Amino acid sequence: MAKELFAIFGNPVSHSKSPLMHNLAFQGLDYDACYTRHLLKDGNTLKETFFTLGLKGINITVPHKEAAFHACDTLDPFAQKIGVVNTIVEREGKLYGYNTDAPGFLKAISEFKEVKTVLFLGAGGTAQSTSSILREEGYEVTLLNRSEERLEKYKKDGFQTFTYETFKPQPYDLVINMTSAGLEDENLPAPKEILDIVMPNAKACVDVIYGKETPFLKLAKTHKKPVKDGSDMLLYQGIIAFQYFTKHSYTFEEIKQHMQKAFTL
Repeated sequence: MAKELFAIFGNPVSHSKSPLMHNLAFQGLDYDACYTRHLLKDGNTLKETFFTLGLKGINITVPHKEAAFHACDTLDPFAQKIGVVNTIVEREGKLYGYNTDAPGFLKAISEFKEVKTVLFLGAGGTAQSTSSILREEGYEVTLLNRSEERLEKYKKDGFQTFTYETFKPQPYDLVINMTSAGLEDENLPAPKEILDIVMPNAKACVDVIYGKETPFLKLAKTHKKPVKDGSDMLLYQGIIAFQYFTKHSYTFEEIKQHMQKAFTL
């Protein structure tokens, strides 16, 4: 049987730790596969690119998670509900779409106890998946975004939403950067004057970006807040995606013991 090929699609994608994580797990579990990265500039070409490269499965990162949703032939119920896909597996020429971001994120923030209210900074694909699953688990989620347009879907779904101009601060247990601000620049995900109001009341601040101390996390530290980057979220969603890639041949813990080495190398 030929070696199975997997990849991550995104733009940017050069920073991604996913290839190292998955290849360590393939190697450690003696599974005959290889995982690489592909810079995808146009999300509309996702399906064509997938088959041209002869892939068996992919992960999708910003900004193509909604395009990935539309590229799938079959969607699992949660992905269907939220309209965002970050994991695709090919079976008999059909693309099956899943979302592993949300359960991975839920597991990552479970260490913060007695958290009820959450403020999301940003309203993109990652926020779309995680807001739904957090609400299902009993959290109250509010979204703050630069533009009104992105918030329309959340409003229809019953979430409290604000733009920078309409924001009315309340106490939030967790403040979470859901944007790419700080990934390749020194930008904050929201105006500093807003962050300086919400951070002092928070129990912790979380950034979905991993591998660097972002301006958002630096600011949170000046407010003496516990901080967490996106490493655990990345690890946990990757483990769940790996289970889909390998038809659930391995347990969460079996995969984790190999994948987590990517964060110490």
